[in-house]
Amino acid sequence: MRASLPVALTAALLLSLPAVCQAQDQNSTAKLASIKITGSAKFTSEQIVAASGLRVGSDISRDDFQRAADQLGKSGCFSNVQYRYGDSDRGVEAEFQVTDAPSVAILFDNFPWFTDDELIADLKSTVPLFDGTAPEGGEVLDDISDELQIEIGKRGFHGTVSHSLITAPENEQHVQLFHVDDSMLTIASLDFGDSLAQTNRDIHLRLSDMVGSKYSRAALTLFEIEQVRPVYLSHGLLRVKFGTPATKVQGTGANASVAINVPIDPGPTFTWRPPTWTGSRVFGMLELSTMIPLHEGDAADGMKIEQGWQNVTDAYAQRGYLDVKLDSTPHFDEVAKTVSYAIAITEGPQFHMGKLVLTGLSIEGEKRIRGAWRIPAGAVFDKSVYEQFVTSGMKEAFSGLPIHYEKVGRFLQEDPQNATVDVLIDFQ
Repeated sequence: MRASLPVALTAALLLSLPAVCQAQDQNSTAKLASIKITGSAKFTSEQIVAASGLRVGSDISRDDFQRAADQLGKSGCFSNVQYRYGDSDRGVEAEFQVTDAPSVAILFDNFPWFTDDELIADLKSTVPLFDGTAPEGGEVLDDISDELQIEIGKRGFHGTVSHSLITAPENEQHVQLFHVDDSMLTIASLDFGDSLAQTNRDIHLRLSDMVGSKYSRAALTLFEIEQVRPVYLSHGLLRVKFGTPATKVQGTGANASVAINVPIDPGPTFTWRPPTWTGSRVFGMLELSTMIPLHEGDAADGMKIEQGWQNVTDAYAQRGYLDVKLDSTPHFDEVAKTVSYAIAITEGPQFHMGKLVLTGLSIEGEKRIRGAWRIPAGAVFDKSVYEQFVTSGMKEAFSGLPIHYEKVGRFLQEDPQNATVDVLIDFQ
């Protein structure tokens, strides 16, 4: 007997042994003697059986196996489910073969009443298919949301918990965010557990962006990355680490707010050593190194390092290398507290000017734009000339015309095979 099952978010293949309750019709039942689970590295057999809805010792029909496989597939935790079953002296013996689906980390966005460990421990005890991570989709996400909703209710806070798959700003990896949608919790105070953050003027000037706003771990992480981390990098603290924030809820109801303290481990201060370069044919090693605004012995200012990589990329773009890639690998000397980088450059093709394609212009407007364009067809494409043209050159070209364009769209259309690039500009 073979059966197929369309499962939301997954593809499931269901198989059964040929000698299975052949005398039974679709509604016949038999005693379920055993269930064997194979294939999962994340979940125990007990967890999977509990999630399937099957129970050893109960009467079961063929439809029950399909419903169980359906339920496992819809959970989102498995990318493939197979089952088979057969008669024995003790009753029906079943085997489910599963393949774990990819999972992502979890972010509890605005649950300041609990630590992450407390929530994870509770979910492990209440949601059968939960191992501390979550699938990218599936019904188990609703089970997690429902349990979190129960937990905040125990703390006297009633709200709707939702989930969404987001990209974590700190590492650009997918993460499953759980959020109390109707929370009115605000940030009462935000402190950092390190003297540099406590005394830095730039950080303190931006604290008003957070204090008084709605409490959100995602927003706090973004603030750390955009406002706090650059300060540490600029001091040569390239290995700064932000710990899990400690939170304390103050007040109740609509007046509740959260005091936050973020631990910071600044790590050692590193000084700069010149980088090594490979893969460059266009620029010499010394020329590339001078594009980094640091000298040997300087504090390894992370912001200047990033600016240096951008300087190199821009220099290549001026020579027509629009797809250049820099792969930088840091080498830390823990004893001397120095850092140097090995940079592998992939230059890619050198692009030349193709066509200038203009749309939405009057005859006079097109005449002016073409007259102001400075890269002739076939010449090496200098991206800096292009950027200057779209930021100020077009405005100068329209000087004196009564026409005003509300929106200008621009796009570079590369043809790697012929090493040309067309410039497309649409005026609206």
